[in-house]
Amino acid sequence: MKNILVTGAAGFIGFHLCRRLANEGFMVIGIDNMSDYYDINLKKDRLKQLSELDGFTFHQLDISDRPSLVKLFNGNAFDTVVNLAAQAGVRYSLENPHAYVDANIVGFVNLLECCRHNSVAHFVFASSSSVYGANTNMPFSVHDNVDHPVSLYAASKKSNELMAHTYSHLYGLKCTGLRFFTVYGPWGRPDMALFLFTKAILAGDPIKVFNHGNMQRDFTYIDDIIEGVFRVMQKLPEPNPDWTGNDPDPGTSYAPYRIYNIGNNNPEKLTRFISVIEKVLGKEAEKNFLDLQPGDVPSTYADIDDLYHAVGFKPETTIEEGINNFIEWYRSYYTIK
Repeated sequence: MKNILVTGAAGFIGFHLCRRLANEGFMVIGIDNMSDYYDINLKKDRLKQLSELDGFTFHQLDISDRPSLVKLFNGNAFDTVVNLAAQAGVRYSLENPHAYVDANIVGFVNLLECCRHNSVAHFVFASSSSVYGANTNMPFSVHDNVDHPVSLYAASKKSNELMAHTYSHLYGLKCTGLRFFTVYGPWGRPDMALFLFTKAILAGDPIKVFNHGNMQRDFTYIDDIIEGVFRVMQKLPEPNPDWTGNDPDPGTSYAPYRIYNIGNNNPEKLTRFISVIEKVLGKEAEKNFLDLQPGDVPSTYADIDDLYHAVGFKPETTIEEGINNFIEWYRSYYTIK
């Protein structure tokens, strides 16, 4: 694992992973299409931080642009590819479904083809807790069936897992999929709850509390996500000798393919999440209680036994610590006292 490609490098998770890898001494090439889905200046500021690190190089490139991607792979010998590029967001997939097909389907198969033809040793890709969809068996296990997504975003992530498995089966490409659970922290996405709530509360604006506050989320701090990704990158997936087609296990395979959850394994009610934000800010939120939105699920809860057994790691950052770190960053970044 010497030369690494990280897609979505200007994104929230991509930025943190590139910084960790560069600081660990790896040669990292980051690519991003610099989409304006949210504030482009935040992405530029992340890249400015990365540009100061030895061993990091950036190219503005869209993974759905096959000729440019092929050229990049032909000019570099990547040992590991980590795909964090995606059109994110559950609710936005109701408004702009084609963006999800372009980035999450077309772009993904372009990456698989490039990995296949360039002898990439390990392809690691971001999936999502959204794939659990209509499942209500808690905690969510990678060994559960996930055939009932409730948003196009979730369906696109499930399709990534299926396509990766196909390439593992056909070409022996070692693929590992990571289902992230509600990631938050410094440099986070402005469309995520913590960012939206903090901004609104400081401005004295009401916050939207969906499902009347009865949502539960397995909020996972960014540093825990990055530690999990970093360890998994070094854990090449092997075929499961006990796998059988008579009782197929969705989380493993007879091919070199694995799926892991990375979540805090400790779901929190949305109302408690908000109360911690209020406490750190020293200001109470004006709340607008709303119904559950189309595409949303009421609860998420990660079973992380497989991750722990594979790489000896489980997230442990509390929401008190994580929210405090985010708000410190937010005040500093936006120069708010």
